[in-house]
Amino acid sequence: MEPVNLFDLATRQSQWLAVRQTAIAGNIANVNTPGYLARDVEPFEKVLDRTGMTLGSTQPGHMGFGATEASFRTQAQEYNGALLPSKNTVVVENELMKAGEVRRAFEMNTAIVKAFHGMLLSVSKG
Repeated sequence: MEPVNLFDLATRQSQWLAVRQTAIAGNIANVNTPGYLARDVEPFEKVLDRTGMTLGSTQPGHMGFGATEASFRTQAQEYNGALLPSKNTVVVENELMKAGEVRRAFEMNTAIVKAFHGMLLSVSKG
């Protein structure tokens, strides 16, 4: 088992957020494309579930988990609203809300990495 590597986990979430932001930008770019189906990335929680993380101890009293490389799948979103005559499923307001969620998640991810980096520096300085 691999020990918990919070920097690796933060990197993977950052990569996932970049892929999601690309999907959202593609949706907004195709808002007027006839027949375009809005796309989104599967939730990060499902990516983590799919990686097969299991708990394991590296030393008595320590617990950790390992993860394998995960691919981030984009998929057509389920859409229950009324379709436009062009059969386009992109709703700009929803895409802008998702873009805001991605921005906030990037900010939180960066703050967590910064905090852990500060902790590592304080431990290494003594």
